[in-house]
Amino acid sequence: MTDEEMLSAVKMLVDDERFDKYVEHYLDIAKGAVVFRMWPYADAAWDDVPEKYHAQTVEIAVYLVNRRGAEGETSHSESGVSRSYESAGIPSSLLFGITPHAGVPR
Repeated sequence: MTDEEMLSAVKMLVDDERFDKYVEHYLDIAKGAVVFRMWPYADAAWDDVPEKYHAQTVEIAVYLVNRRGAEGETSHSESGVSRSYESAGIPSSLLFGITPHAGVPR
């Protein structure tokens, strides 16, 4: 999946044109989170997320866009609707399955 395809997938899944201008930034944040999870001790930044993690990166970006305006919320109830978040950042369940590497990629 190319960056454009990931961007289109996030926009399609969010399905709200009001957020289109933010999607690219949230996709970058998601990519950074995946790369950091893979190489937690590397000093350099990598822009490329391996193909096998593209769908997971899209899922993280959608989560971040949908949570916009309620950042860090741990509990909320209103009119029978309850919200809470696993953590203030990206939930560990969304990063599950990403294998960390101890070495520096070449």
